[in-house]
Amino acid sequence: MSGTCEPLQEGQILNNHHNEYPLYHAILYGDKVLTKKLSKRLSCAIKALPIRVHFSSEHKTQKALDAGISKDPSLTLEGKVFIEGLLQTEEITQIFQQLLKNKG
Repeated sequence: MSGTCEPLQEGQILNNHHNEYPLYHAILYGDKVLTKKLSKRLSCAIKALPIRVHFSSEHKTQKALDAGISKDPSLTLEGKVFIEGLLQTEEITQIFQQLLKNKG
């Protein structure tokens, strides 16, 4: 990925070239405009962290409700609600840093 942050594509694995990093599965929930904004912030927030994340998207309201989502957009990680709302990039970085700290 270049120096700029790009929206994530369906099925993309961020930091895929680092096989030594742990791999997580994430689903972006919400309308297409907001999930695109969140995905761009996610790509900026975690591209320099030692983690790989496989992304998919879900735009159907009922599926979001079934997953326990209460804000648009949201992100689940490994099946659990992880980020709710359109957070700033710096906040997202801190959340992922805390995840890595807790796993290490």
